[in-house]
This record gives sequence, C-alpha cells and structure tokens, in this order.
Amino acid sequence: MSVRARDALAGRAAIVGVGATEFSKDSGRSELRLAVEAVRAALDDAGLTPGDVDGMVTFTMDTSPEITVAQACGMGELSFFSRVHYGGGAACATVQQAALAVATGVAEVVVCYRAFNERSGRRFGSGVQHREPSAEGVALGWSLPFGLLTPASWVAMAAQRYLHTYGLTPEVFGHVAVVDRKYAATNPAAYFHGRPITLADHAASRWIVEPLRLLDCCQETDGGQALVVTSVDRARDLPRPPAVIAAAAQGAGRGQEQMTSFYRGDLTGLPEMAVVARQVWRTAGLGPGEIDVGILYDHFTPFVLMQLEEFGFCGKGEAGDFVAEERLPLNTHGGQLGEAYLHGMNGIAEGVRQVRGTSVNQIPGAGRVLVTAGTGVPTSGLVLAADG
Repeated sequence: MSVRARDALAGRAAIVGVGATEFSKDSGRSELRLAVEAVRAALDDAGLTPGDVDGMVTFTMDTSPEITVAQACGMGELSFFSRVHYGGGAACATVQQAALAVATGVAEVVVCYRAFNERSGRRFGSGVQHREPSAEGVALGWSLPFGLLTPASWVAMAAQRYLHTYGLTPEVFGHVAVVDRKYAATNPAAYFHGRPITLADHAASRWIVEPLRLLDCCQETDGGQALVVTSVDRARDLPRPPAVIAAAAQGAGRGQEQMTSFYRGDLTGLPEMAVVARQVWRTAGLGPGEIDVGILYDHFTPFVLMQLEEFGFCGKGEAGDFVAEERLPLNTHGGQLGEAYLHGMNGIAEGVRQVRGTSVNQIPGAGRVLVTAGTGVPTSGLVLAADG
C-alpha cells in the first residue's frame, strides 16, 4: 500500500448520544420496535429531538429500513441515508459514514442503529441454511460441502493454525473470556451480570469446534443499539461531553473473502484489521502506547488476540500473555461474550461512556479509546477521544 497523508476527517465529528434497549434472549417485540426504542433513547441522551435528525446509517443486514425507522420515530426529511455490508464489520463503519456526512455538510445530525432478534429469531450460530445465488456466495462453495457451515467453524480454522504456529494451547483464548466476564459481572446491563468465570471454567466448557470451546463464542442476543453523530461544534452545545471521532477507517485485505479467507499466505493474522490499524494510527496521530482502553470485537476469543497483534500492542503470538497480564483494559462492558452480541454497536457505546467518564467499569483518565468492528470479514475501526 502506498503511503498516504493523514485524512481530513480527524476531529470533525463526535458521538453525542447513545441508547439501547435491554439485552435479552426473547425481546417479545419486532426488530423495528427495538430499533425505534434504541434511536429514541439515543436522541434523549443527546438532548436532541427526532426533528433534528437528517441522516440515518445502518447495516445491510438490518431488517428495519432507514425511512421506516425515521417515520416511526417522528423524523422529518432525510438528506442522507446509507448502509454498510459485511455483518459485524459494518459497526464502526456506520459511524465513519455518519462522520463523513457531517464533515462534508451533507447532514447535520446522523443516527446509526442496529436492531435484531438474533436469539429468538434468526440465529447466526445455527449455520448456513439457505443462500440465494450470488457472487459473494461462490466462495462458500469451497467450505460448506466439507462441513464448515457456521462462523465458529470458519474461525476455528484460523485459530488452530495460530496455536500451531506459535506453539500455544487453547488456554490463551481463555484469558480473553475471563477478562470479558470479569467486567460483565459488574455491569448491570450485561446478560452475564454477577457471573464471572475462571480459566478452569473455560477449560471445562464443551467443545464447539476445536479449538473453540463454548466460552470462546459470543452470545446470541435480542436488542437494539443506536448512536447519534454531529459536528464537534454543535456537540459542545449539547448536555453531555462529546466523544470526538479522532479516526475512523475501513479495511479489506488481499485475497479477502467474507469469513473464509483460507487461501491467503498466512492464517495467523487479520490483514483486514492491519489495513484499519494503519489508517487509524495515521489519522489520529497516535500509537498503541497512547490508548487508554481497547474495545475489541470479540465474537470469538482468538480474533481478539490477533487484533492486539495487528494493532501493534504486542508481538505475534504474544497477545495471550498481554491479556493475562491486563496490560490494557479490554472490553470494559463485558464485550459480546459477556454483555450482549449487538454486532459490535454496544462496544462503540461503551467507548463513548469511557470517554465521558460514565462507564460502570470506568478506567480513570480514559481519554483515548480504540474500538473495532467484526473480524475475519472486511472491517472497520475508530479512535474516540475526549474533547480538547
């Protein structure tokens, strides 16, 4: 990749509102209603009204269209609406899209949202049941006939290679699960509130797809999460401290497939996240030693370790020790393993709370937070910072 200058997005926009439904296993209501509840809560948090909103961003996988959510919330005209592909990889990119719209004057107040009944409705962990023909789906033809039907099975291939290459055991994955559950245990919003685990608990949990155990895999959750983005100037007039978007990036690597990039030269890393890392460090003008909290996408524990290595927090194969020694506070909301699986959007909300100083597991002096989106897929990331 050619060397590029720092982009012009840094510090132009901020997240000023976060809102969510409860996180459950059976919401008892439609995905549209979950989206509307989360959006209204985020606007209330921001001190704004539906009439202030002129932009909307969500995932291609979301079932609630932007115009339908806008109508149900009582919004008026929209001048910007956008969707981002690749499942959880879209999370931070929704904020990037919103920030780009705000920074260029296309919209003034943009809401990012994601809502689903992922436990009581469609369960991603049940595997591929049916797929309409598509160019994207062709790559799965090299995996599905051999029994690789679920996200866990796709990740297990890379996880096994990681252990083999660096002479490690699955215990290194357990460190991630233990840290996530430690923070979830003290977070009243978390599904696993009050339920920490030990490495022994991790080792005793049943195999899902070797080398992944049950406690290496994220939850399935019903719920909604929304975020409100506006300019930094406008944010300063709102009631809560803004989380300034110091950097936002997307990334896809060479030979990228959606979650089955098995034909690349090395299975022990996440090249798409390396693309994101280079951009966010360059744009924010920061390095790993200047980050106070990491909110790293944790649908499966091995990819948390690989992310730490791609971002330069430690050397290759060393992330297990890095997590065990708690050198960086990670997933202080409990992550998707402990709080809820909301396709990473709840992680962005935790990043905002850390910058504001309002997290239930607040890290003293947390002024710079790295947040990442889905791994193993084309992905995205953010650096959030305190204003000034």
